[in-house]
Amino acid sequence: MKISVIIPVYNSEGIQRELYKRLTRELESYRDNFEIIFVNDGSKDNSSQVLRELCQIDKKVKFIDFSRNFGHQAAVSAGLDRAKGDVIVIMDDDLQDPPEVLPDFICKLNQGYEVVYGIRKKRKENIFKRTAFYFFYRLFRFLSHSEIPYDSGDFCVLSRKAVDEIKQFRESNRYLRGIRSWIGFRQIGISYERNFRQSGKSQYTLRKYFRFALDAIFSFSYLPLRISTLVGFMVAGLSFIYGCLIIIKKISGRIESVPGFAALFVAITFIGGVILICLGIIGEYIARLYDEAKKRPQYIIKEEKGFD
Repeated sequence: MKISVIIPVYNSEGIQRELYKRLTRELESYRDNFEIIFVNDGSKDNSSQVLRELCQIDKKVKFIDFSRNFGHQAAVSAGLDRAKGDVIVIMDDDLQDPPEVLPDFICKLNQGYEVVYGIRKKRKENIFKRTAFYFFYRLFRFLSHSEIPYDSGDFCVLSRKAVDEIKQFRESNRYLRGIRSWIGFRQIGISYERNFRQSGKSQYTLRKYFRFALDAIFSFSYLPLRISTLVGFMVAGLSFIYGCLIIIKKISGRIESVPGFAALFVAITFIGGVILICLGIIGEYIARLYDEAKKRPQYIIKEEKGFD
């Protein structure tokens, strides 16, 4: 059995050697039957140089260097495209996902599971991020037609069969956790305590998190479109009923004049806001259709080392 470990890298030069050391210590029982694939996603520090040095000292280390930053999901895709193992591990480069729990994950895979994913038992981020993640997973579960586990991350171990199926998904705006759940097979989660980031700071800004959340929701749910349609019918219905009441009161003489400018302004503003929100939701789906129609590659490789 050969193991492939895929690690997307972005501005983490200070921790890569420690990650390599701890990872190889956990995999040494497999002798030479493993490979570590580092995918440098356009880092602006010296990450590429550190990874080249690791390639020189260890033939089991592979290195992919993107021409620019294409994003975490593209980096994972590049690793999956080149991984040769029977068992494929996906983990981050910040050591928040501890390599020491990998034997437990692989043990579950040997019991017949095709997908073993990590469930983050305790997060070390600030309360704002923890709260945002909590509500995101539950909102996504509510909107999506896929049974995606709560609080699961990209950290996982996959069988070759599962990876071969995932590689068929060539969509531009990928959400690996959703795809991983969508393919089915026997899956199980393992809880683990996520560590503090060992070096540097997270490169995920609020804007990136928001875009990531939109990719997740709009890739696996039609419910926002249906909600916007329902809201449109509700607003139109209420407006029609209100108009009928005004006409009835006017005819019966209960009011001498139609309510004035303030009520009209509020009604127009409210309806205009609803229309803009619905158009925005439709626009998000159209933008993703546009991305798919262009059929651009998910990533461009500038350099790769260690591959046959």
